[in-house]
Amino acid sequence: MPKLIRMDRTGHTTVAEWSAEDPAAVERAVVAFRQELDRGYLAMVSTGPGQAEQVRELPFDAETVILRLPISGG
Repeated sequence: MPKLIRMDRTGHTTVAEWSAEDPAAVERAVVAFRQELDRGYLAMVSTGPGQAEQVRELPFDAETVILRLPISGG
């Protein structure tokens, strides 16, 4: 089952889980995804060993979508 997780002080928190067979769960995941992006989180998905890319739409076929805050500093 795909998961949307947010990296936080506890390590990580599961924000949503969904299944393509459950349209209500998919809609809840989309809403949660949008809310987290609106809060300033970035969404990342793995593209292979040691590689990831940022996404702006919830990829329904991803095993895990990781939300994290941008790194500050300069």
